[in-house]
Amino acid sequence: MTAPNTPDAGSSDDRKRPQRDDFSRDAAALAALREAMRDQGQSRQRNIPTSSDLASRRRLLDTAKWALPLLAALLLGSIAVWPEIARWLSANRAVMQEMSRMKVESGNLEGAIYRGLDAHNRPYMITARIAHQNGPDRVDLVDPVADTHMAGGGWAEIKADTGVYMQHEQTLNLTGHVVLYRDDGTLLNGLTADIDLHRSVIASNDWVHAEGPFGILDAQGYFIDQHANLLQFVGPQRVIRNDDRQDAMPSLTSPAHKAP
Repeated sequence: MTAPNTPDAGSSDDRKRPQRDDFSRDAAALAALREAMRDQGQSRQRNIPTSSDLASRRRLLDTAKWALPLLAALLLGSIAVWPEIARWLSANRAVMQEMSRMKVESGNLEGAIYRGLDAHNRPYMITARIAHQNGPDRVDLVDPVADTHMAGGGWAEIKADTGVYMQHEQTLNLTGHVVLYRDDGTLLNGLTADIDLHRSVIASNDWVHAEGPFGILDAQGYFIDQHANLLQFVGPQRVIRNDDRQDAMPSLTSPAHKAP
């Protein structure tokens, strides 16, 4: 009786198993690689910090604990006040643009602008083509224009060839083809006018020609109180009325009588 077939012992040695070349390294090469890695690791070894190094790092951390919250608070504060900063920058930009239009030549200021408030906190503005500072208070003006406000929201503009502006007294004296226009349609042409900007009063003692809704009028002078919204003509007068209504005429005052 024959025994069953069994594999030969030598058949396992003959059988070829798959081999990887990257695992078949030389032992000496591997040892050299390990030595090189060890040397490299020792060269990168960090030095042990000294007590002075630790103290310096501690001071840096303490400073960071205070500086970082302070920086965060400053950033939050800047966000909160940024609208005010932007408004301030915008106002200064407008001032710089206004100043850029001004030119100073030989003591004269071109494109001068003066602003102020009257006794009733209404703004007024004076512009001039040329302004010359003649002393600490007086300013001589060429082609001055004064814009003022009346009670009730009305306004008036008065211009002339020349003028003298007294800054502290807030007065303006105009000469040479003085033209006054009010928003109610009244137009006055004269030779001189004196303006008290603080009290909102305009007066003249020279002949004036007036036109408006009331008609045409020539008088020896006039007086305007813009706070009381009062316009009076003085001296001998020549009047051409548009109609006979009493309320169509401004107040007419002469040395002898007051018109009814």
